[in-house]
Amino acid sequence: MFVHNVKINFFDCDPAGILFYGRIYEVCHEAYEAMIDSFALKENYWNNKEYIVPIISSSAKYSIPVNFKNTITVEITVSTLKVSSFELSYTCKNEEGHVCVEVKTVHVFIHKTMWKKKELTKEIRKGLQSHFIPS
Repeated sequence: MFVHNVKINFFDCDPAGILFYGRIYEVCHEAYEAMIDSFALKENYWNNKEYIVPIISSSAKYSIPVNFKNTITVEITVSTLKVSSFELSYTCKNEEGHVCVEVKTVHVFIHKTMWKKKELTKEIRKGLQSHFIPS
């Protein structure tokens, strides 16, 4: 499991001071970027000549409001790991440790010029494997 903390800013919220529903994806993506950075990859995961990694599916389940100035803990696990794709499960907890939002995203490795699925690189597979907990 990879853990990342995020403080909720006022601009992340609606007029009531509650996290705007779509912003949870930005919060989770920040945690995802931190996880990928922790792999210390030789290649640039985000901008390289060989592949891209689009999200092909996502969902979010909200159970407790996230408010302005809250710091939430985002726990990421790799719940599915296939030859050319993976699913990330994000559990977002408030300062009391209660689950407030659960997010899932499915990512697919695509060859950048041929636009076909591509096998995960060994380095990336190794990094993902270190956070793999089957769902």
